[in-house]
Amino acid sequence: MELPESLGWWRSVPGGADWLDRVPRLVAECAKEWQLRLGLPLTGGNAAVVVAAESSDERPVVLKLNFPDAESEHEPDALEFWGGVGAVRLLARDDQRRALLLERCLPGTKLWEIADEVEANRIACRVLRRLWRPAPPESPFRTLELEARRWVEELPQEWSLLGRPFERRLIDLAVQAAGDLAVSQETLVIVHQDFHGGNVLRAEQEWLAIDPKPLVGEPAFDAASLLRDRLPELIQDPAPAQRVRRRLDQLAEELNLDRERVRGWGVVHALAWGMSGQAAKVEEDMVACARWLADA
Repeated sequence: MELPESLGWWRSVPGGADWLDRVPRLVAECAKEWQLRLGLPLTGGNAAVVVAAESSDERPVVLKLNFPDAESEHEPDALEFWGGVGAVRLLARDDQRRALLLERCLPGTKLWEIADEVEANRIACRVLRRLWRPAPPESPFRTLELEARRWVEELPQEWSLLGRPFERRLIDLAVQAAGDLAVSQETLVIVHQDFHGGNVLRAEQEWLAIDPKPLVGEPAFDAASLLRDRLPELIQDPAPAQRVRRRLDQLAEELNLDRERVRGWGVVHALAWGMSGQAAKVEEDMVACARWLADA
């Protein structure tokens, strides 16, 4: 089984090379267990192994294998919770193999393919409103409050390890926002956390979310990835700060969210996902998004 080149970066991650070497066997075991007729691996993603398949009743499905990390641990729990409402339906799971059997979205058009960004954001907002439901009392999900506390501690450390690659005011703003916002949340729901146009697919007459990195947190947090969506295109925009500001205004209005809370979480998340001192990684485009939001 030939894996997409986009997954090769896992070999630089502790345990990643071993996982990639085990993937063909894991895929074969899942295909046997779930009686699947396998197609080809799907390209376009770089985090998980995703293979098109058909079930024994000839239904189009997707077999997905996640690397065994904390970020993807509760994806099947979120999909089970949503039950096909606003998100792709989970058909089966194998937690030991970190394998998911999912319904296949057809035609599978990504929201990115909607050229009109305002309309695409309207569609995204409709999907988010379907996803945002209170977590059950005995929830397995990590909380945004605990994640934010970790970011408060780690962001300045990561920034220093990376040689202070950008202005201190962004770190100070993110740390202040993460601390203040985390303890003042009111409505708590299951948030997707990685909700952008590449993770929203067309399925017959509706749009569905895929690939959640779920947390229990406030809805304002879930707009963070949308604020920096279409990043390669955004970076080339002659007026990117104004474009981000328009997104912020639209999302806050359509989702009936506090604009400042959306903005604050946008800064926090861009830096939290855009820096890694351990991996010696700083994504300049993500930092630029944090800078535009800081001034929005």
